[in-house]
Amino acid sequence: MVSLTFNYVIMKTITHILSITFILFSLFSCQSPDHIFQENENDWFTEGDASWHYDNEELIGNVSDGSGFVMTNKTYKDFVLNLEFFPDSSINSGIFIRCKDYEINPFDCYELNIWDLHPKQEYRTGSLVMRSNPLAWVETIDKWNGFEIVCEGNSIMAWVNGDLTVDIQDTSLSEGHIGLQAAELGQIKFRNIKIREIK
Repeated sequence: MVSLTFNYVIMKTITHILSITFILFSLFSCQSPDHIFQENENDWFTEGDASWHYDNEELIGNVSDGSGFVMTNKTYKDFVLNLEFFPDSSINSGIFIRCKDYEINPFDCYELNIWDLHPKQEYRTGSLVMRSNPLAWVETIDKWNGFEIVCEGNSIMAWVNGDLTVDIQDTSLSEGHIGLQAAELGQIKFRNIKIREIK
């Protein structure tokens, strides 16, 4: 039993070291960051029931029923995506990456959820919906939070406020559009949305 416990600790430590090495390698092999979803730019569009506007360099989505999103025209393959988000207590939001088409769903996109009070807590903030429960539970309501997502090849990793919430290997989607969602009821704000493509 002691040997098994020791081996488990060693394997977890090695995995952690490899994850950090991967992140550092990815960051150093990236191009300079680009700002996406910029005000008055024509490289993204809106769709659905939510209304979107800019105020004080913040992209704000409001919805009273249904679902809406903003999405890039461009597709992205391997990248590091950083942004800040501010959800109220009722909004159902999320970040959709590698979307196959100009639409959002957890089957044809990777959906990183933003919804602390999700009725199914395995899909709460930080989860990769339908694919991975959150590795850490974070509280994000009514404050600014940071989201970092690293995609390279089959590896997808994500952090919310510095806590690792997703670390999986998945071969379903290799490239696609990026979308931000506002659904159900409430308001979500985004700012400082930056992406670095990995060479």
